[in-house]
Amino acid sequence: MLDKMEMKMTAYFKYALLTVISFAQLGHADINSQHWQNEVLDVDIIKIDQPQNLRLFLKDRQTHQPLRKFKAVAKQLKACEKLLFAMNAGMYHADYAPVGLYVEASRQQQKLNTVKQGYGNFHLQPNGILAWNSKQSLIVTTQDYQKLNFNAKYATQSGPMLVIDGQINPNFLKDSDSFKIRNSVGMKDQSLYFVISRNAVSFYQFAQFFKDQLNVQQALYLDGSISSAYIPQLKRSDSLFNLGPIVAYIDQQSCSPQ
Repeated sequence: MLDKMEMKMTAYFKYALLTVISFAQLGHADINSQHWQNEVLDVDIIKIDQPQNLRLFLKDRQTHQPLRKFKAVAKQLKACEKLLFAMNAGMYHADYAPVGLYVEASRQQQKLNTVKQGYGNFHLQPNGILAWNSKQSLIVTTQDYQKLNFNAKYATQSGPMLVIDGQINPNFLKDSDSFKIRNSVGMKDQSLYFVISRNAVSFYQFAQFFKDQLNVQQALYLDGSISSAYIPQLKRSDSLFNLGPIVAYIDQQSCSPQ
């Protein structure tokens, strides 16, 4: 027999599964935003349908020093370009160097990290890769990425995987008491969903959102606690923390064709 709390949670999950997420266009055909909230989660979501204008940033082109902030990314752009979205995009060391694979503009700056045991969330297994080029995006486990011959224009490695082939990472505990602000990326077909929580959540709660609400097949954890995003449509511009790798969507509509 269910007690009152169990009945309440059962009713909540039935409600949550029926909730439809609709996206508001951000001013570009391939990028949309949404703020979504229920009794457990409060999240901001960016949906990107094509990867052509998505880039990774780490260092200033002139000084080669870490950018650390979204406003510094904006200063790297051409006068005709506009920053429409940005988010921290993978774990990094104290000097802001990526912990794992990092490819920017087709140049590998950090090699694939295949160490399976170590300190921190990066080494929770399996970890994985977000990679894309002008034609295709993918999110896969590190082990699967090793088997591919993918010509990545951009790639970042992080961990753990939240969702693997449509299933929540079996290493997550439903009753975990580890709650943090978190951000992650998921993929359904060729659409990417960048999600950042406004409230502290567990790995399992976050993974369940990707699985049940976004219906993604793969989702990769990007980081926690320092999670930050620039989403002007949602009036969000985080600047509290210094960041390592940053993923950004750049509008080039005002640029003349080359």
